[in-house]
Amino acid sequence: MVIELLEGIHFVASIEAMSLGVQVGIHPCIIYDIISNAAGNSWVFKNYVPHLLKGNQSAHLLNAFTRNLGIVLDTAKSLVFPLPLLTVAHQQILAGSSHAAKDTEDTALLKVWEMLCGVNIIDAANAEPYHPEELARQLSAKSKTVTRIGFIGLGAMGFGMATHLVKSNFTVLGFDVYKPTLSRFEKEGGIPGSSPAEVSKDADVLVVMVTNESQAESVLYGDYGAVAALPSGASIIISSTVSPAFVSQLERRLQSEQKNLKLVDAPVSGGVIKAANGTLTIMASGAEEALEHAGSVISALSEKLYIINGGCGAGSGVKMVNQLLAGVHIASAAEAMAFGARLGLNTRLLFDVIKNSAGTSWMFENRAPHMVENDYTPLSALDIFVKDLGIVSRECSSRRVPLHVSNAAHQLFLSGSASGWGRIDDSAVVKVYETLTGVKVEGKRPALSKESVLSSLPSDWPIDPIQDIIKLTQKNSKTLVVLDDDPTGTQTVHDIDVLTEWSIESLVEQFSKKPKCFFILTNSRSVSSDKATALVTEICSNLSAAAKTVDNAEYTVVLRGDSTLRGHFPEEPDAAVSVTGEVDAWIICPFFLQGGRYTIGDVHYVADSDRLIPAGETEFAKDASFGYKSSNLREWVEEKTGGRIPASSVASISIQLLRKGGPEAVCERLCSLKKGSTCIVNAASDRDMAVFAAGMIQAEMKGKSFLCRTAASFVSARIGIIPKAPLLPSDLGISSYKTGGLIVVGSYVPKTTKQVDELLLQRGHALKRIEVSVDKIAMKSIEEREEEIAQTAQTTDVYLRSGRDTLVMTSRLLVVGKNASQSLEINGKVSSALVEIVRRITTKPRYILAKGGITSSDLATKALEAKRAKIVGQALAGVPLWQLGPESRHPGVPYIVFPGNVGDNNAVAEVVKSWAHPGRLSTKELLLNADNGGYAVGAFNVYNLEGIQAVVSAAEELRSPAILQIHPSALKQGGVPLVACCISAAKQATVPITVHFDHGSSKQELIEILELGFDSLMVDGSHLSFKENISYTKYISGLAHSQDLLVEAELGRLSGTEDDLTVQDYEAKLTDINQANEFIDATGIDALAVCIGNVHGKYPESGPNLRLDLLKDLYDLCSKKGVQVVLHGASGLGENIIKECIKLGVRKFNVNTEVRKAYMESLTSIGKDLVHVMESSKEAMKAVVAEKMLLFGSAGKA
Repeated sequence: MVIELLEGIHFVASIEAMSLGVQVGIHPCIIYDIISNAAGNSWVFKNYVPHLLKGNQSAHLLNAFTRNLGIVLDTAKSLVFPLPLLTVAHQQILAGSSHAAKDTEDTALLKVWEMLCGVNIIDAANAEPYHPEELARQLSAKSKTVTRIGFIGLGAMGFGMATHLVKSNFTVLGFDVYKPTLSRFEKEGGIPGSSPAEVSKDADVLVVMVTNESQAESVLYGDYGAVAALPSGASIIISSTVSPAFVSQLERRLQSEQKNLKLVDAPVSGGVIKAANGTLTIMASGAEEALEHAGSVISALSEKLYIINGGCGAGSGVKMVNQLLAGVHIASAAEAMAFGARLGLNTRLLFDVIKNSAGTSWMFENRAPHMVENDYTPLSALDIFVKDLGIVSRECSSRRVPLHVSNAAHQLFLSGSASGWGRIDDSAVVKVYETLTGVKVEGKRPALSKESVLSSLPSDWPIDPIQDIIKLTQKNSKTLVVLDDDPTGTQTVHDIDVLTEWSIESLVEQFSKKPKCFFILTNSRSVSSDKATALVTEICSNLSAAAKTVDNAEYTVVLRGDSTLRGHFPEEPDAAVSVTGEVDAWIICPFFLQGGRYTIGDVHYVADSDRLIPAGETEFAKDASFGYKSSNLREWVEEKTGGRIPASSVASISIQLLRKGGPEAVCERLCSLKKGSTCIVNAASDRDMAVFAAGMIQAEMKGKSFLCRTAASFVSARIGIIPKAPLLPSDLGISSYKTGGLIVVGSYVPKTTKQVDELLLQRGHALKRIEVSVDKIAMKSIEEREEEIAQTAQTTDVYLRSGRDTLVMTSRLLVVGKNASQSLEINGKVSSALVEIVRRITTKPRYILAKGGITSSDLATKALEAKRAKIVGQALAGVPLWQLGPESRHPGVPYIVFPGNVGDNNAVAEVVKSWAHPGRLSTKELLLNADNGGYAVGAFNVYNLEGIQAVVSAAEELRSPAILQIHPSALKQGGVPLVACCISAAKQATVPITVHFDHGSSKQELIEILELGFDSLMVDGSHLSFKENISYTKYISGLAHSQDLLVEAELGRLSGTEDDLTVQDYEAKLTDINQANEFIDATGIDALAVCIGNVHGKYPESGPNLRLDLLKDLYDLCSKKGVQVVLHGASGLGENIIKECIKLGVRKFNVNTEVRKAYMESLTSIGKDLVHVMESSKEAMKAVVAEKMLLFGSAGKA
């Protein structure tokens, strides 16, 4: 049914296209010859139109269509699924059947259609045809010499066209409204102009390649327009897709200028790559003199050139017909795929079936994969077909040709644009159907179980070849030189040097050390392909010169690239070979175990938890600069080389060969390769990698040479690195450094954003976060950029000096350009801003963590001015750790190079936590840890030095967190010195201790407390009315939170006596659950002290009577709002009650009475010196504290 749907729509669209083409004066056979080799082609057009033109198709065909399409429509109705294009096509076919029935069913089908649309196609087809390609060949022989070209419109297509003309030895002056494009154009050898007029002055030929008619009008006749500036006798080439009427009118206007200005109507087709290569298809028309004058230009730009008779407008007429078909075919592909999804069909299989059926078209085969992949990266924007089918709509109206299907398709594109999808790929028209019906066309391949796939493979080669590799490396004097396109490639090695500059002197010094390996950081992934080519060429040339200086040192070049296949391939290998000479084989090996990258059966996979996802289906494949489609590495090579290296010619080393044949089999396979081959390496374990490396070394020792494009795992295997455990600050002796650590995040891959979110969730309370606006640093004025940079650097400096770990991150909304080059340019601006920020930071950080390859490279080389560093190991599996060289701005500082695509969501948080200063935790952290661990923390009221020591000593012995708590009455007696003692003891403790102010019932007192260094405080408004309590608590909460203090508050009121403050039973009040909800929302507190029958002081002889049901409800409420539950009056509560309260969510117990009692009783001992009194009182209190810590479950949790 889906194929029949497409056949029906394509059939009607083919006749509509022929009708419109004839009406604008194009011979039907010429339309057929051009379109059947262009993007508007379909199986139906290719196979039906010749028979139609010859009169060989009778009206019988309409009856078959009517019957089959009726069945499809009935099915759609039963599924409540709209098929607007098919409905319109069906109605047209019904109308044709009706006309045929009035005459005879043997009437030629085209005759029937002539009755419907009023266009005499048959007579037009019988006219004498001509040969547009022959006219093009004649033109090339008669073309005039042109030297100076003006070019307006340097968009994706225009830039490629203009730069190709530059490479073809024309002098080209270019103009575009987007200024960065002009800079790029100048770098390519063009001459930038500031206005249309400036590039038109003295031009022999002016090419206009703008988006639409209004833009063409503006650049030609607007302010500083081109027409007024053009010299007499110049020619204008309109290559934009515009209407034939616009071109015809423009020619008349130019003739009225009295300057002998000539016009060539030359719309183009073929895409960005063909534009840059000068292999476009061009349909040109115009006066003979104009064509001869501009002929050399359009010939230089085209591979297929058609000269269309009929004067200006004829070329646009052919392009219009092509766009009619192309637009309908995209829209019909969307309708077909969405309908197939509604039928429950696997859309991937459906695509494979249709592309080999009568329902296929050029656009279906090109755009349906975008729909199946749910990838709407704009190769051709949806709004282009809003414009192009809008031209069709206007022309059919003015020429009185009814085009029902074409206009219905136009409405679909308009709907997509109105929905906000105009700037994404035109295949996104399928989203109109998805939105209306709820279906999803995306056809994800079934996720493979990692465990199942890996377990299905043969067992690893039984012998670990690492020791053999070490021995072979010692015999094989070749140094492995790794050109790393970003710093993350050092993620599997240790005790290896990395250079960030490659002068011959530095390379001579490095070769002189006779190292088994060293890295050169090129950071080439952050630059354009041309710059990357120049970079690799320069480095390889310097390597060659340096090696000759040091006894002709032998070396093998490895181009370390991204394990998710992003980077400049094949440009970098091509550049290397241009210097080193042809090698026996290119080795492609992206396996990287720590990152979860596996190559199995020639398909490269990215592990996502317990699944294996083909690389081409991941977010990495959608990279704005280095995107790709193929997961099969053979096909990937063909895709990236543009077909230069066919998939069929790519060799591979299979896992079966590695695991059953071992190194010798690898060596034999490599030695058998034809010189100049490309070979991919499958691998699913580090053992596989080691086996391959051993075999490759054997092949090298037999005289074979290789150029390797690999991920990080190959390097460590090739030089026999034995892994060691991740390093911690204590391993580098920096644990005692007091400055903060600096974390800089520039990477935009989705994994990084998830990791940053998790970092903030887990460590946000301990981090200072500064977000740098990408809009300001990349898109706004120089002044706004400078202000953002300066402010960020100054604030970061303050935070680092105060010992706070500081996160500097770019805003997470990804800003991309119109094409890959512009995206790289924006990335460059962002990276340079981060460099400038770090350069201006004067404080030496305790450590630096750079997230993302480009970010880490630029910071190391430009901001920190490191010329070399030592790779000391890893901070986490797959996360390199460097120590910066003595010449850098911060010698010896640990530099953590965190790849953008490595680790699970917790990875960054894990590293930051392990590298955090071992300083005091906050009360909020203590309680959060307790909540996660299912225990409670004791808050012990202290009144003197002995009490403080008792708590800290017990905590350190039991490895328990604890809270030193000061009551207002204690503060009144002990004053600021008591607070200072608590803070000093907490800082010096070897376990987490915080200092808390308890029962702050005076606003003035609490405001003063905020300045004394407490970690947390309790706002006690329980003596106030509910509304007064909210107001009081909210006010203090706002002040406390501004200083990162945890705020505890009480709702309800406890009876009993504490520090001579008594609340009578009749004044006591339980916490109200409904009030608690409102109270928490209104005040923003962090912890709630609940009243559930607990009391201050002693419980009655009958024992405590706690409302545990109320406690459960209060915890359920608090946990949803991220608020911790506190219970005062823990003295006197039995073990069972305490454990039940912890189970029900209590995370902080206040303990006072029992500790005070122990202190007082210790004083009754007689005959002791004061020192002994201090000691005995401390030990008495310590015993109570220790008992409580064990009871609360906090022992051993520090």
